[in-house]
Amino acid sequence: MCKHEEKSCPRCSTAFECKVGTIMQCQCSVIQLSSEERVYVESKFEDCLCIDCLAALQNEYVFLKEKHSYK
Repeated sequence: MCKHEEKSCPRCSTAFECKVGTIMQCQCSVIQLSSEERVYVESKFEDCLCIDCLAALQNEYVFLKEKHSYK
């Protein structure tokens, strides 16, 4: 049986369905995070995030990385 869980995003409190039992159908599988981006997200949050927050944190990481490379 597939395990699906209703969750609340710890960053924005949006409700979403986590499909850890069928991960390829989960909303998070749409975002392709590099290993560095994944470490960045995991350093800030311990639980699943909604798709919008995953995208925002990915963009935030890219911005911070570019900002530090210009120094």
